[in-house]
Amino acid sequence: MEPYELGYAKAMELMRSGELSSRDLCRSALDRMAEVDSRVGAFLTVREPADVLREADEVDAARSRGDELGPLAGVPVAVKDNIACTGMPTTAGSSSLSNYQSPYDATVVRRLREARAVVTGKTNMDEFAMGSSCENSAFRVTRNPWNLSRVPGGSSGGSAAAVSAGMSTLALGSDTGGSVRQPAGFCGVVGFLPSYGAVSRYGLVAFASSLDQIGPMSRDVAGASALFSSIAGMDPLDATSVAATPVRGLGGSARGPSDLAIGLPVECFGDGVDAAVATRVRAAAGAVGDAGARVVELSLPSIRYAVAAYHVVADAEASTNLARYDGVGYGLRGKGARDLDTMYRRSRREGFGLEVKRRVVLGTFVLSEGYRDRYYALARRVRSAIAAELAAAFEDVDLLVMPTSPTTAFGVGERIDDPLAMYLSDAHTVAANLAGLPAVSLPCGHDDSGMPVGLQLIGRRMADGAVLDGARIFEEVAGCACELPEIG
Repeated sequence: MEPYELGYAKAMELMRSGELSSRDLCRSALDRMAEVDSRVGAFLTVREPADVLREADEVDAARSRGDELGPLAGVPVAVKDNIACTGMPTTAGSSSLSNYQSPYDATVVRRLREARAVVTGKTNMDEFAMGSSCENSAFRVTRNPWNLSRVPGGSSGGSAAAVSAGMSTLALGSDTGGSVRQPAGFCGVVGFLPSYGAVSRYGLVAFASSLDQIGPMSRDVAGASALFSSIAGMDPLDATSVAATPVRGLGGSARGPSDLAIGLPVECFGDGVDAAVATRVRAAAGAVGDAGARVVELSLPSIRYAVAAYHVVADAEASTNLARYDGVGYGLRGKGARDLDTMYRRSRREGFGLEVKRRVVLGTFVLSEGYRDRYYALARRVRSAIAAELAAAFEDVDLLVMPTSPTTAFGVGERIDDPLAMYLSDAHTVAANLAGLPAVSLPCGHDDSGMPVGLQLIGRRMADGAVLDGARIFEEVAGCACELPEIG
């Protein structure tokens, strides 16, 4: 077995025992990139191999001296390209930032470096994180390692594909409405959305500030837990950062299935959900139930409005956040304009792709005079209703279980001209963002065409450790484990 085939837990076990070096693990990841990424398209930037291997050698030397090292030391980590990282471009997948080099590290990247993780490169994404297929990047289309004619999901499609294909042991993505979990589900890996405020957003290119959150991706729950524990915690540079660090459990407690009560929302298994997806998720929940968990069906009537409310809120915030890309002090500047208004127009027309323009226009509309109360204020009330409904559900159960997405990965180009169909692929993920709750996607078998099925667990706010602990139980009891695809 090649080192790139190892999940985080096994790789760390071998490194701690001296059977595997960080150099070998990082070298294997780099070789895997060279072998398959021309077909997958997961990375936008790869660091110089000499720099990657030098950092790996430094960790190996520290380990041989007996230095105390943390759980990420020597582990290759890929970073989504909307997270600021010195020494590499931070483009957010947009032409408007194609030449941008951040002068500072995002807090999560600084914490990775302090933990002596080895950052290997920046991954592709839908422009400004606006998309569910990784087709909206200004630079390339990323493809699903399980089937190169299918999408990897989005917007963190590059990170998901990199982990799925063995090009990185771990990766960071960002999740505004499912952008870590949906691609994790499509690519058959673990993707975790922390509680809002549990991880600093300082250095994350903003899409919708009340929804954005940075989260880990891995091929096992242990890896997601280790990465989360290393990046979580209070940050004075982020005003939304919370003082409590919700790391209790972290996928490694002694709790078992008999300590768990799980709820299946009936609305998430009905119309629009592929039969194979619903069957696989119900079977996994049933296996955990057979092992001792209490399994109940429940209703979340308001969740049917989640996608509509999400897009009003997210697009409104996006229109405000993206106003800074005006060609004056930030981003691409349109050339040849003779007046300020024309320069603004050219800069935004040339710098933004179609999906970004669509969302900015919609967001500006719902905030405009005469429509703000009709749309934006109403969406905020629906958001509160969804959060209250979810909180009430957790009075009876510990976790909600549902498909991560109603379908498995669809074809490249299949939905790019149908925004509504694209948006509905996030139908089951946006509620957690609206309520600020932790949620995780796990692989849950495959459909009849061999594509991975994603299972999602959602937990109480700030119960991140409990959600990861539940994910461990599903991983062990229901066989929700990752596999490495054969890339054609």
